[in-house]
Amino acid sequence: MTSSMNDEPKNIRDVFIGTALGTMVGDAFGAPVEGWDPERISLEYGFLSTPVGGVYTDDTQMMIGLMEALTVCAESGPDFTPEALQDAAAKMFVSNFDPSRGYGRRIFGVMRRIESGLPAHMVGTDSWGNGAAMRIAPVGMFFYDDDRRLIDMAVHTAEITHTHPAGVAGAVAQAVAVGRAVRCAVSGDSLSTDSLIDDAARAAGEIDENTGREIFRAAGLAAHDLDGAVGEIVSAFSRDVSAPGAVPAALAAFVLVHRMEGGFADAVMAAVNSGGDTDTIGAMAGAVAGAFWGDGSIPKQWLAVMENGDKGRDYIIELASRLAELKHA
Repeated sequence: MTSSMNDEPKNIRDVFIGTALGTMVGDAFGAPVEGWDPERISLEYGFLSTPVGGVYTDDTQMMIGLMEALTVCAESGPDFTPEALQDAAAKMFVSNFDPSRGYGRRIFGVMRRIESGLPAHMVGTDSWGNGAAMRIAPVGMFFYDDDRRLIDMAVHTAEITHTHPAGVAGAVAQAVAVGRAVRCAVSGDSLSTDSLIDDAARAAGEIDENTGREIFRAAGLAAHDLDGAVGEIVSAFSRDVSAPGAVPAALAAFVLVHRMEGGFADAVMAAVNSGGDTDTIGAMAGAVAGAFWGDGSIPKQWLAVMENGDKGRDYIIELASRLAELKHA
């Protein structure tokens, strides 16, 4: 099965909240087993089916910064530029920066360069990692109805930290996938998983051919249950910190579960139980799944354990709600 209908068009607020909370929940679900191989996860937990904790990592913290930047820019008017979003996001990244959230070592230099006053387009590194893709979901959801702006915004915000074509391509692919999921959710139209993967792979391939090829491979996977889905993901992708290793694995988790007529929880479980860079792969799978199935699809018992301090669960809901208002202001 490669396509399905949503039951009915979803409220854009519910879809935006689902996208943002999906990132947070997938991130927190995967964080305790980050770097583990699937065999170790199985030995410790069997099949990990509930969150071990609710603390998010740098993935969600940077997503929050991007949501804050989008809010600032959108409140200034609908026609803000990619450069404006890039500058605003860089400032928010520095403002929110908490090293205890598990940032990669190269990000410390990026933050220092932003603080020194260098322009946002001059502070990045040549990283091919998945760090730009992990946070990009707000761009995909906000620009779901405008492919040109979606890709321009994704490229500019990715390049704050990642200038290597693979790192940028991974972010673009994830943004496109989120955008397609949001579009189908708010319209009630059918979602073709083949088309979602093809669109994401083509957009990525225009920037980095290898990343595009890796993403396209997700279209050929098939499974009948979650164990089979995990096996397919593990066999097909490296699931590491690289964009070509992580983004295809996350999209494959969503696609395989969608084809099995599963839901949000299944997509996150398939992503995380596959091992590797589990917080980021979980965050990206959760973003697409939350976008398509909406916030009501996220298990309430999972949400209940998510951290809820100053910039926790409720703050994320508020940001997503405000962006939904601004989208159609």
